[in-house]
Amino acid sequence: MKNYKDRDKKHLWHPLTQHGLNPDHMPLVSARGSYLYDEEGNSYIDGISSWYTCMYGHCNPTITSRVKQQLDQLDQIVFSGFTHPPAIELSEKLVEILPSGINKIFFSDNGSTSVDVAIKMALQYHFNRGEKRNKIVAFENAFHGDTFGAMSVSGLSVYNGPFEDFLLEIERIPVPNDHNIGEVESRLKTILQEEEVAAFIFEPLVQGAAAMHMYPARHLDVLMNLVRSHGTLAIADEVMTGFGKTGRNFACDYLDEGPDIICLSKSLTAGIAPMALTCCTQNVFDAFYDKVVSKGFFHGHTYSANPLACAAAIAGMDLLATDAIQDSIQRVSARHLEFEAEVREHPMVRSTRSLGVIFALDLKLETERYGNLRDRLYKFFMDEGVFLRPLGNTIYLLPPFTISTEELTDLYTSVLNCLEMLNND
Repeated sequence: MKNYKDRDKKHLWHPLTQHGLNPDHMPLVSARGSYLYDEEGNSYIDGISSWYTCMYGHCNPTITSRVKQQLDQLDQIVFSGFTHPPAIELSEKLVEILPSGINKIFFSDNGSTSVDVAIKMALQYHFNRGEKRNKIVAFENAFHGDTFGAMSVSGLSVYNGPFEDFLLEIERIPVPNDHNIGEVESRLKTILQEEEVAAFIFEPLVQGAAAMHMYPARHLDVLMNLVRSHGTLAIADEVMTGFGKTGRNFACDYLDEGPDIICLSKSLTAGIAPMALTCCTQNVFDAFYDKVVSKGFFHGHTYSANPLACAAAIAGMDLLATDAIQDSIQRVSARHLEFEAEVREHPMVRSTRSLGVIFALDLKLETERYGNLRDRLYKFFMDEGVFLRPLGNTIYLLPPFTISTEELTDLYTSVLNCLEMLNND
């Protein structure tokens, strides 16, 4: 008995879905490399790596074989009071490539909780040092997740609306650009002087949910210097950008000033298992290190440092370090730039941007984030055999590192076909 669509409707509640408008969900039964396959055998190029997770392709045999080996040795243990080799090896490999000074790693389950952990760390860091700092500074239009701490520092009201009366105290500043950097710097300076600010949280260089909005590293460095001069912690949310997507291991690698805390998830485990990390400096860790129990960090997840997820993460990091993957990242990045030059003058394109394997274009059309245009574009791409999730009037690509040149060309062709369809309306 298949009938997946009808069986799905009986009990399942899907994320980011108004079921009254979108009751049907396409059943996928397998995936391999850059492709997703439905129950009828149709294939779809995964142009966004399944929300930026499967960066080494689906069911990558290098990664799945490591997880299978681990499954025969140790499946799950409590990480409070115990440790295990995969967690230790992962920490050692990660510290080698993390931004300078980051050397302590705390495990949780997903990107949103990694941000909640970071916020709690920042607030308790100052509390343990005898300071009460209760404000967080965040960018406008930021998105950091759906749990309450992450939601508090997010600035997209489409997600926060019913909950805004229950959130933390946040001061928002505009995302810096060449025109407003002086104003943003001045605004941040005033906040830091007048408020008790515990932390400044940001998505470095690319605001993912804000339609892949990009901004220069040099302007973020200005803000980081200012934050550091006031003893405020800097939290980099690299849940989306981490592990090679911007062309470097981390978006923070473009900065002169490194963060105090960095949040990681998504492609951390190559799409195999849920896991997240909140990594910090020795200075942050030392504020919790004491003989007094109450100064400890009392936050925990049942599946923290799950050995299978750790095995997947180690395998992914080993792949990331190979010449083959690094060459492929550069190949995709270069092709994005070529496509950007080709498409930016199209009459339906308002603007374009590209960094690493991330490419985005804005259409000369106005629409709501989850409006009819978005649904129409989504269906158009699926009919073309391409899985993309436009954000309002923004079409973006974030393909697996392992995507072939031919598959990448198919993605570009589909985008061009979409632009021609819109231009002919």
